[in-house]
Amino acid sequence: QLQLVESGGGLVQPGGSLRLSCAASGFTLDYYAIGWFRQAPGKEREGVSGISSSSGITNYADSVKGRFTISRDNAKNTVYLQMNSLKPDDTAVYYCAASRLPLYGDAWSRRIGYDYWGQGTQVTVSS
Repeated sequence: QLQLVESGGGLVQPGGSLRLSCAASGFTLDYYAIGWFRQAPGKEREGVSGISSSSGITNYADSVKGRFTISRDNAKNTVYLQMNSLKPDDTAVYYCAASRLPLYGDAWSRRIGYDYWGQGTQVTVSS
């Protein structure tokens, strides 16, 4: 069974950090482009960051540039999202997603390009 599982969410104070993990089972992440999305209450799900399969090209939403870093560890079949300098506006459920096909341009930020989704992990930034 092909599955993505996110972990690492939690409650953190403004200015703090969290590292989210996206672990795959049933398939090898090496060959997939991976995206991180988030959805806050009452808002649309939005693309946060993406990483290509082969070249490791990364992309970020303007709102998180300079604060978030996406990376992949193929040996562990896991993709990470390091989130620093967190703000209350970062509060959301965070999802990872995998695409079998390369995603060019800003396609990484569109939900339609992805084939598999995790169940999400809650991130709450509050004092």
